[in-house]
Amino acid sequence: MKKIESFRSLSKEEQIEKLAQETIDASLVKETLNRFTIADPAYKELLENLSENTLALHMLPFGIAPNVMINNTLYHVPMVTEESSVIAAAASASSFWAARGGITATVNGTTKQGQVHFRITNHLDTFSLDQEAINREILSKTSHLTESMRKRGGGIIGIKWVKKEVPFKGYLKCDVDFETMDAMGANFINSCLEAIGRITTEWILTNHPDTECEVIMAILSNHYPDCTVTASVSAPVEMMGWQGHDGRIMAKRFVNAVLIAKHEIQRAVTHNKGIMNGVDAVVLATGNDFRAIEAACHAFAAKEGGYQSLSDAWIKDNIFTFSITLPLAVGTVGGLTKLHPLAKTALDILGNPSASELMMIIASIGLMSNFAAVRALTSTGIQKGHMKLHLTNLLMSYNATKEEMKLAADWFKDKEISSLSVKEFIEQTRNSNPPING
Repeated sequence: MKKIESFRSLSKEEQIEKLAQETIDASLVKETLNRFTIADPAYKELLENLSENTLALHMLPFGIAPNVMINNTLYHVPMVTEESSVIAAAASASSFWAARGGITATVNGTTKQGQVHFRITNHLDTFSLDQEAINREILSKTSHLTESMRKRGGGIIGIKWVKKEVPFKGYLKCDVDFETMDAMGANFINSCLEAIGRITTEWILTNHPDTECEVIMAILSNHYPDCTVTASVSAPVEMMGWQGHDGRIMAKRFVNAVLIAKHEIQRAVTHNKGIMNGVDAVVLATGNDFRAIEAACHAFAAKEGGYQSLSDAWIKDNIFTFSITLPLAVGTVGGLTKLHPLAKTALDILGNPSASELMMIIASIGLMSNFAAVRALTSTGIQKGHMKLHLTNLLMSYNATKEEMKLAADWFKDKEISSLSVKEFIEQTRNSNPPING
């Protein structure tokens, strides 16, 4: 490929043309990029301006997991995902637990963190920080930044200092705790942290003229172990039966499967991926940052020093309990939740929840996704249900007609679904219509 000069300054049409010239099938690239858009000019401009060098709109299915019972309230939960089994699994598990009392969810805390990292140079080694004095200075000189958030009950709620010789000599760190209410608060936090860096530097240079102070960086942390939510379900083991499998046996196998994910990293990673299938889908639907939440959850999974399952399961006094605790920093005001029409619609479908309520909804869907996966793994196997839902995708890869899809749904009701079996079905259907039963 050749270098495309001044790509950013080109019009979208010119960008597509230049890019297509560097591809194998220029006409296909141009046709596809021009097709994936929307007709409404206002929404089109809004969505295209959310990112840089936008050539098309990448569309994913927006679906609903209906009738999710959380704290005795029913929710119809919007989910954005391309994996066919995710919404079906969450809906199936939610229906199972709605008949057993539903999900219980509790927010444990909503504190978010950020840090300012400094390098202090004092050749006489006489530098010491008057923490009370500098904290007063910080709170006073950031008051204009925090005023609006403080009126809503948030703001800076804690400042701590750490001075040590690693990762380098003269390292000084300022840990700042924030409450951002219904906003995710990333821009608010970063603005405060950058101001704290400047205020601290000025204060040190004024009060310690023999000391040099360098701000290395000021940035929020996506590790927020004090911003967590717990969701759980419980029922007598006799009520855990499913598709002909005995409830007591199912409950014991389920607990053992989760124990494996607590001790085997190979299983833990896939186990947690199943949780994030549901979590990410709701986070995307509501316009929140799934990348930040993924990072936070996987860090939380390693909080004991080794990576392990984010969920727990146990049996006590004949009661099966399945529980999850997740770090979730989400917002329901500002950012993409305000700009993206579908994100606004998703929140409206949920009843315009507070950030804390949305945390509980997301954790509950993560729990349901995990429950559905482990239940399938410990009974029928994961492929039976997954491949049944994947059948449509396989058929579409062969450009199946509506009639062929209907025939396939009947044909594969009691048969194994695989790429090969679908291929053979399509070939047989098109040669003999319908396929020979056998």
